[in-house]
Amino acid sequence: MTESKTRFQTKILAEIAIFSALSAVLYALRPFTLPYGGSITLGSMVPVVWLSLRRGIYIGFVAGVIFGVLALFIDVMLVGASNIIVTPIQVILEYPIAFGALGLAGMFHKKSVIYAEVGLAISVFIKFLIHYFVGVFIWVYVYPFPVEWGRYLWPLVYNGSFLLVEFVITAILIAILVKRGTVEYSL
Repeated sequence: MTESKTRFQTKILAEIAIFSALSAVLYALRPFTLPYGGSITLGSMVPVVWLSLRRGIYIGFVAGVIFGVLALFIDVMLVGASNIIVTPIQVILEYPIAFGALGLAGMFHKKSVIYAEVGLAISVFIKFLIHYFVGVFIWVYVYPFPVEWGRYLWPLVYNGSFLLVEFVITAILIAILVKRGTVEYSL
């Protein structure tokens, strides 16, 4: 391996570590938290989405997975493990996989706010779908609903309530970053 290739890989690994950690710190700073997880943060998705826009889907996915694992630990400490851990499959889907989906924002490597926002919207929508289906198929067995339609409506309202606000915060901050030219789309 050449020295320049080693430095490049080291630089990307450092970026993954720094941006995942920054997302985790922003995730811990939350003005609003729902009782069973889910919260409105100070733009916690921005660093991972920014890195994904800069380095691509794979790097963004890895950073998102690390962010998801850190978010799990933060949620266990702040919310309490008994409220958020139902089954191991739920933990895997709602943390590493759902947070990893933020890396999909990197599918659009254009120096345009529109492309960045579309990538962000797709990644947050897929994150929402993962949380929604976990709510429909796993959480419903922990907290059964008296009516069948509640099984489908409640995860929609619960997850949509905080993810929509998170999306808006992230979209505004990403638009500012792209307009200022801080998002270099280098692969």
